[in-house]
Amino acid sequence: MEQTTLPKKRLALLGSTGSIGRQTLDVIKANPGLFEVEVLTAQNNCDVLIRQAFEHNPNVVVIGNPACYRKVATALEGYPIKVFSGEDSITQVMEMESVDMVISALVGYAGLRPTLRAIEYGKNIALANKETLVIAGELVTKMAIANNVMLVPVDSEHSAIFQCLAGEQPGSVEKIYLTASGGPFRGKTKEQLQAVNREDALNHPNWKMGNKITIDSASMMNKGLEVIEARWLFGLKPEQIDVIVHPQSIIHSMVQFIDGSMKAQMGLPDMRMPILYALGFPGRLPSALPRFSFLDYPQLTFEPPDREVFRNLELAYKALEAGGNMPCILNAANEAAVFAFLNEKIGFMEMTDVIEHCMQSAFFIAHPSYEDYVETHRDSVKRAEEFIINILKQKGKS
Repeated sequence: MEQTTLPKKRLALLGSTGSIGRQTLDVIKANPGLFEVEVLTAQNNCDVLIRQAFEHNPNVVVIGNPACYRKVATALEGYPIKVFSGEDSITQVMEMESVDMVISALVGYAGLRPTLRAIEYGKNIALANKETLVIAGELVTKMAIANNVMLVPVDSEHSAIFQCLAGEQPGSVEKIYLTASGGPFRGKTKEQLQAVNREDALNHPNWKMGNKITIDSASMMNKGLEVIEARWLFGLKPEQIDVIVHPQSIIHSMVQFIDGSMKAQMGLPDMRMPILYALGFPGRLPSALPRFSFLDYPQLTFEPPDREVFRNLELAYKALEAGGNMPCILNAANEAAVFAFLNEKIGFMEMTDVIEHCMQSAFFIAHPSYEDYVETHRDSVKRAEEFIINILKQKGKS
């Protein structure tokens, strides 16, 4: 396929061994000559990182877990690839002059610090790590403006909104609709959800994602986090952001304008498409990805989310309305709760109990600094873990 003529982009991929990271490398491989991989990072998956380094020949690889350093360094000995380890190194390589764009595909809180460093050094960001804006949206967006940095969303919903807004005037948006598939538990009652297990929750009907985001999708927390992310990406008020369940996952999100007209971005549920758009922005790159056909989807349906059953979405709106460090509290508690659920320590519905407890008990800061966000995350994780221990004690499992 003939490639569009664009300057080669030199990329740093944070979280290269995760679901988004692997699909990003698939997109890069399908577009030879357009991209150069400068940096690959992973936390623990050293075997996959080593294979990726062999294939893409980056300038630098960083393994977050220092215990894995020797294995990676030994495997890459003799290759022109620098090997570093530790979270500090992941942040420091964001300063490299040879990097044009950073793809932030880390999971959770871990994405905040390196993304901020990348912005500080003027790197454009393809943002798949929504938690960065959930935790510290005001700080991140102010820094991006000050450093003339583009934040190009990779999440399919925010990519859809981003595309719908291309060419539109500021202030023309009345409302946006973030679509949700409904996950594996759409239509379930609270009583039914009491009995679901880890395997049930990881069985997403439409998307192939990592474990954490798949659980977030099942609990509707992922949509809640996306609501907060959208507030900062697009400069909207909470009442301008709505969620609608669209089980087919064909319309990825919609914008309603002040004249009553609407735009929707559509396509098959394939994360390689928004990744491709983010990497190619401001242009569009040709691809051989499967094409959508209306004949394959004769009906597209929509319904409101059930906020009484999936209370995580309601909690996310409350965190957004409270502002300050409350979204950071929400995110930290959710990370701890999802970890506990994946390790079969608490039930599916108990994740919401953990989050609500932390939001009610943690210290609220109306105008947090970066250091406040760091301390808020640490304190909220601790509160969540203590609450989880109490749940286990009540069950006689401690």
